[in-house]
Amino acid sequence: MIARAARWIWLGLVGLFLIAPLVVVVGVSLNSTRRMSFPPEEYGLTWYGVFFSDPGWRNAFLTSLEVAALAALLAMSAALPLSYAVWKFNTRFAKLLAGLGVMSFMLPGVVVSVVFLIFWGWVGHSGHIENTVISHAMVFLAVPLVSVNLGFRLVERSYVEAAETLGAAEIVVFRTVILPLVLPYIVCGLVFVFVLSLNEYIIAYMVAGLSVETLPIKVFNSLRMGFQPTMCVGAALFMAVGTCAFTLIAILGDLPKLLGAEAAR
Repeated sequence: MIARAARWIWLGLVGLFLIAPLVVVVGVSLNSTRRMSFPPEEYGLTWYGVFFSDPGWRNAFLTSLEVAALAALLAMSAALPLSYAVWKFNTRFAKLLAGLGVMSFMLPGVVVSVVFLIFWGWVGHSGHIENTVISHAMVFLAVPLVSVNLGFRLVERSYVEAAETLGAAEIVVFRTVILPLVLPYIVCGLVFVFVLSLNEYIIAYMVAGLSVETLPIKVFNSLRMGFQPTMCVGAALFMAVGTCAFTLIAILGDLPKLLGAEAAR
């Protein structure tokens, strides 16, 4: 009984430690004054109005959403055929390509950023939004590779063999048998890349600089002029977007299962 109570107390303290900064940030964003005070002296949505009426903050937020969505789609467009090739053919070449896709995610962010900075400068294509999209997609490609690979591993080969025995073409088998089973893992990979890209700073700053200002870059640049409540508004919006994204995963299926809990048993 004492051990159980101690466990719940410890878990409660850990949860409180994790959620306390988030509560403070959201509380400060609802403060009608410019002071960074918590709890708020006067509640209001003043700074949310300032955030969306200011072209700098609004455009930075929309740019972050655009980059994150495109990076997620690009990463998945590479991860899905790679994972399928590894599952279907299991060739050394397919495994090599998948290994190369994971490699950039294992390197320090500063190192990867410098590599991309040199590369985009070498090809003469610096300061464009597509640089950030492609760089994020390549770095975070490992995430959908892992999730989609897991999905393919859980596909029963007997289902595929039965469909092929009945005369279904390979594309039909993939569309009607394999894809519905792997779809939750595809969505899971898309969501994770989206959230990671949304919050990434150093690669976005190094490959595009001030010509493409995402919200993390905007917050960092604004810190040079001191505290602004709109920073907390941006953080609160990012938390809301992240919560909605992971809620989507929860709706589609069990998150521990999508992360491989059952496969590991």
